[in-house]
Amino acid sequence: MPTKKVRLPNNPQPKEWLADELSEQRIASYKPFNFVDGEGVRCSLYVSGCKFNCPGCYNKVAQSFHFGTPYTQELEDQIIEDLGQSYVQGLTLLGGEPFLNTQVCLRLCRRVRKEFGHDKDIWSWTGYKWEELMKESDDKKELLSLIDILIDDRFLQSKMDLTLQFRGSSNQRIINVPESLKSGKVVIWDRLVK
Repeated sequence: MPTKKVRLPNNPQPKEWLADELSEQRIASYKPFNFVDGEGVRCSLYVSGCKFNCPGCYNKVAQSFHFGTPYTQELEDQIIEDLGQSYVQGLTLLGGEPFLNTQVCLRLCRRVRKEFGHDKDIWSWTGYKWEELMKESDDKKELLSLIDILIDDRFLQSKMDLTLQFRGSSNQRIINVPESLKSGKVVIWDRLVK
């Protein structure tokens, strides 16, 4: 009996996919004051556009770079105002693929750091592996440097596990970005529930 071929996500070469060639700076949605996109109360920005095309993606509509609405100054101001609430722990970047929308994500993350320093944390999901981001374009590396927690790697249906904390498949990692950049190796988030 022939075996069914399993389709896998796309795997880019270093610097193959660049935000300045792909991004239309569009937003799939903005969800303030939620509890599901990281630790604590969060403001979540879903950017439009992703080329990984992971089978089983939970947000397939956001894979299109044409989906959603343009990022605006008004939206950015609203996000900053929402983040200013004392009970909000931080910002989360999702998609789509934040690292293919660095024009939007860098602009917002720079402003978060300028206005809140590290009083508000920044989380991001990405289809890139940490090791791939280390070989990527300068804009992606700058965005990474502004993030506190990164959930990395493609979603793989064959490794799907709905019991995992903040992840869809067991290959994905929750990475402490500042510690990883400082040590030169991946440091897993110390609040990870095994």
